[in-house]
Amino acid sequence: MGNVIVGFIRTPEGEAALERAVAEAHLRGARLIVVHASEGGSAEVASDVAADRERLDEISTQLDAEGLEFEVRDVARGRTPAEELVGAVGDAAEDLIVIGIRRRTPVGKLLLGSQAQRTLMLAECAVLAVRPGPGQGLLGD
Repeated sequence: MGNVIVGFIRTPEGEAALERAVAEAHLRGARLIVVHASEGGSAEVASDVAADRERLDEISTQLDAEGLEFEVRDVARGRTPAEELVGAVGDAAEDLIVIGIRRRTPVGKLLLGSQAQRTLMLAECAVLAVRPGPGQGLLGD
């Protein structure tokens, strides 16, 4: 049994990634690791931190009800989200990373960089990229 590791943020992309990761964990009989990486310190607004923690608590309750083996990691270490996701990988032959992506222009990708792209470059296991679409909300707010 491997791990399904999902990068989660409170956005439609994060919710889509979570929904797909839950489905993949069920299909694979895998443990689910939910990774929420934030900047931490004074870079974050207190209301955002509180909303993030509240949503992570909701996710824990929902995953517990589904009977999945899971872990929720809320980290603020100064590493990038991509580094946190890749760092959660155990046996790369069995693990899967699930990330949410959004549509960006080529210039936006060039100027802003992309945690999704960085994850793809760093990962030694399979990476599944998902976009939000109609019907999202299995684990939504």
